[in-house]
Amino acid sequence: MKKIKPSTKLEEPTESPTSEEQSFIGQLTDLTGLTGGMTGNVINLVSNVSSIPFKMGKTLLNPKQVRMMEETGAYLRDVRELSGLTIAELNDAMNLKDKSLLEAVENGTATISFELILRLASLISRHDPVTFIMEMTRTYNPAVWEILEDWGMGRLPLQYGRERQFINIYRQHDVARKLSDDGFAEVLKFTQSAFDMALHLVVEKERLHEEE
Repeated sequence: MKKIKPSTKLEEPTESPTSEEQSFIGQLTDLTGLTGGMTGNVINLVSNVSSIPFKMGKTLLNPKQVRMMEETGAYLRDVRELSGLTIAELNDAMNLKDKSLLEAVENGTATISFELILRLASLISRHDPVTFIMEMTRTYNPAVWEILEDWGMGRLPLQYGRERQFINIYRQHDVARKLSDDGFAEVLKFTQSAFDMALHLVVEKERLHEEE
């Protein structure tokens, strides 16, 4: 995959991008020098992908930090598995010195740099690199995350996470995969009706209709 050269300013590149997404990814490469830790500086990100990764025991983290790292690790595992790669194959593709790093990240016990996040996105999330980068950055690089928030991109991983929760409901029921087309359509119809009813109740409760 051809590498995208970073520009010198956080502005649109002078060359016309082939899409808005490519333009956004190009701007992201300007942020690779920004690194930061999680709240309280408990965690320090590695400065480049060849460095020794920072691993920690969960006793050093508060419950919120532990949960964030576990959820992000599970997200990375899901994306990797959907790409059809094993950890060993991804390690080889990334040419990492520490072969245990990615497994530790998936287990929620290690951090990764922003540079490594970009490389992972190009390998296992080519269909949706922006969401992948946002999801990973929120946990591992708050400094960059704040900039992305200013760009109005902060809600992308939230929306993706909600969609993934819907998908997980389906995945939890193996028998659902055995349904006929008619049977699945019937379940889907009931699901749609239940969702519409619940959504209406919560919208009324949170008075979201008043904001329209």
